Amino acid sequence: MKVAVLGAGGTIAPAIVRDLAESDEVTNLVALDLDVERALAVAEAHGGYKAFAREVDAREGLGEVLEGWDVLVNSASYRINLDAMRACLWAGCHYVDLGGLYHVTAQQLELHEEFEKAGLLALLGMGSSPGKTNVMAVRAVRELGGVPQRVDVVAAGRDLDPPDGASYPYAVRTLLDELTMPPMLVRDGEALDMEPLTPGGEVSLPEPIGEANTIYTLHSEVLTFPESFGCRACSFRLSLPPALLESLRALTGAPEAEVERAAREALPPSARTVSVHVVEADSVRVTAVTEPMERWGLGGGIVSTAAPAAAAVRLLARGQITATGALPPERCVEPDDLFPELETRNCRFSTEVNAPR
Repeated sequence: MKVAVLGAGGTIAPAIVRDLAESDEVTNLVALDLDVERALAVAEAHGGYKAFAREVDAREGLGEVLEGWDVLVNSASYRINLDAMRACLWAGCHYVDLGGLYHVTAQQLELHEEFEKAGLLALLGMGSSPGKTNVMAVRAVRELGGVPQRVDVVAAGRDLDPPDGASYPYAVRTLLDELTMPPMLVRDGEALDMEPLTPGGEVSLPEPIGEANTIYTLHSEVLTFPESFGCRACSFRLSLPPALLESLRALTGAPEAEVERAAREALPPSARTVSVHVVEADSVRVTAVTEPMERWGLGGGIVSTAAPAAAAVRLLARGQITATGALPPERCVEPDDLFPELETRNCRFSTEVNAPR
């Protein structure tokens, strides 16, 4: 496949480009970004002989750029997801993104029939969470052997060697949206909004995290899981390091120019980040721990988000994903196909039946 990566100058894209460059299924790569210099740096550092860079604005002219390409991996801001999807429809190109929080994902799902009619797949939210967590939920529900009453997700990350300065695991604006927009929760089959930063309680996570406090945040799993699995309760909780949470609180309500400056001046996460995800379907718990990819010089937090998107491209190329339409991962990606791909990217999975809450 010929693959375009949008938002190539961002935090997650270097791992996507590196992963795809090492994939036999990928013949050509183009790194797309508003800032072509940043895209070029990523292409040169991680794209090998397969990649080159090109400047593009997702809201204007992306369709023409995508002509002749097989799939777009959108790692840019979720705010341009709909523009990127329409560009793919125009160009006849498959689409993969890293998520649309909740409300944008709802709008993206409305394009299902257009993608289905075009014989294309729009895979919505194929990062770590959403993405890997959606497919973990498939495994948990199948182990349960029936319709779950609840499906809950917990995500956490830690930098074991944090830089001496502000650093963020992914886009600052997306993090702030997760913390300031009302989280959605499903109880008794009804979608409810909550106050931002509502505490989610303490959870026990695998090392190196251990006991950790959580907050409820806005995520698309809560939108798609009830329909996909029939559950009448669903939640998403996030655990951030206290120092990171406080730095984000300080940016809450700040002018956009200040947020943009914080993003520009932020240091990249270290190469020693670790990412942990837990999905529970009633009494079944599926856990994923992603550690750094030392030979890439990239931490587990970045790789955890990038690897599922890259794996989806390989599965598409091999015909292991055959669905068309605009779909969340749990409706078209098999755990037995995805998990082995991610295990080669330093992610290990475990399943516990009759797990205590």
